[in-house]
Order: sequence, then C-alpha cells, then structure tokens
Amino acid sequence: MNGIAYPAPAKLNLFLHVVGRRPDGYHLLQSVFRLIDYGDSLRFRTRSDGQVLRSTGLAGVPPEKDLVVRAARLLQEHTGCTLGVEIAVEKRLPLGGGLGGGSSDAATTLLALNRLWQLHLSRAQLLQLGLQLGADVPVFVFGESAFAEGVGELLQPIHLPPAWYVVLVPPVSVPTAEIFAAPELTRNTTSIKIPLLLTADLHNDLQAVVCRRYPKVAEYLDWLGQHGTARMTGSGACVFAEFGSEDEAIRVLARRPTGWQGFVARGLDRHPLRDYAD
Repeated sequence: MNGIAYPAPAKLNLFLHVVGRRPDGYHLLQSVFRLIDYGDSLRFRTRSDGQVLRSTGLAGVPPEKDLVVRAARLLQEHTGCTLGVEIAVEKRLPLGGGLGGGSSDAATTLLALNRLWQLHLSRAQLLQLGLQLGADVPVFVFGESAFAEGVGELLQPIHLPPAWYVVLVPPVSVPTAEIFAAPELTRNTTSIKIPLLLTADLHNDLQAVVCRRYPKVAEYLDWLGQHGTARMTGSGACVFAEFGSEDEAIRVLARRPTGWQGFVARGLDRHPLRDYAD
C-alpha cells in the first residue's frame, strides 16, 4: 500500500505503582509514560463503501479483535461517517512486551482517520473513544509525556529531561491479565504527587511477579542492571535503562549477549501526530 506512513510510537513506563483496586476489579495505578522514537507504522487508504479492512494483520488475531479495526469502526459508529478504510500495519513492537504496541496502533488509527475522514473531533473526544478500546490508548492520543493515575486514563503533562534508552526484548510474551490477577501482586503502594517524583522510591510493582513467572525477564534485567538502572516496562516483558547520550546507549546495546534482541530509542516530548486533534 502506497501513501504516508503514520507512526505509532512505543511507550515506556518509567515506573508503575499499583495503589489500589476499584470495586469492579480494575487496578488503580500511578505511572509516568514516556513515548520513544521507535514503534510500528500504519498506512491508510480511504474507501467510499464504508468497509473497514486490514491488508496486513496479526497472525491468529481475527479482524473483529484487531484494535486498529475496532478503532476505525468505533469512529464510524460515533460520528456516523460513511467512509471506510483499508489499513496496513508494519509491526516492529512485540506482542506482550509492555511497550503499548496495539494501543499505539489504535491511537494512530483514531488520530489519522480523524484527519483523513475530516471528522474534526477534539482531543477530549478522541481520548474518550480511546479509553473504550483499552486503558493504554488514551496516553498515545494525549500525545506527550504524562503522569498517569486512575486506570491510566487520568493524565497530566510532565516535563522530562532528554534521554536515550536501551530496550531489551526477552523471548517471551507476558499476558497482562495474568500478572494483574496474580495473588502475590502488591496492590497498596503509597500514592505520590508529581513534586515528589524526584525523591520517591520509584519502581514497577509488576516486575517481581513477572520475574518469578518468567525467568528470562529476570535474566535480562540482571544483565542490563550491570550497566544502568534497569526496570521492566508495563506488565513486561521488555526491560529498559536510561542513558544520557545516544553513544552511551549504543555502546551498552552492542555488549548484549549474542542472540538477544533490543534497540536504542530517544525519548519523545510529543507524539508525531499530536497536531491531528485540537
């Protein structure tokens, strides 16, 4: 498919605290999301017949469960738009990696089609639609570094210094639902406020659970921890460490054991498509 390639950047959770649980079972979180300049890319071809099709898809994922298809159909239902679209996704982000790949793809679909279909929805409207698709979708629509609360949908912009990240990709896929359902998961970390981020004990409450159940994640964390402060993102499996320069990050990545997958990425202050909604 020809045409513009629309980026769907990954995210890192610089920390992830589970501070409680709602009566409906959803977990209450605090986190800082940072977008990075590495991710999937999507191409769109508008159609006049109203059909939503995917020309490339994930193996084993039927169209009705594909987040990009669901995002496009949700936009149609919400606006009454009679246009359709064919969507091609070039995947670089792993499934079950904690990098937000599917959520980012869905957000890019909302943002791109908002412009291509000339819907003129506001960012607030797209955020509400994104939340219907998944708790991580809103941060990509929000489009900048954010302090997150609630189930991840209460977002405040936050300034972060420039940074480069080494991200390692263990050869496992971690199901988010399994980790949040784990009986040993700590769910009572003390809430913090933004001014305390520099002095608080920041960590990922899900990390210990994942490391016990998926020893490969622990192995990758141990190695990366020899070169910097290593942490797991989201519910895993990917792990990362922050560095002050691209050269330093590249040197660390180059030392990884043979066969290990990973990449270097720069932190983004803004989503490349942030201006696609007001």
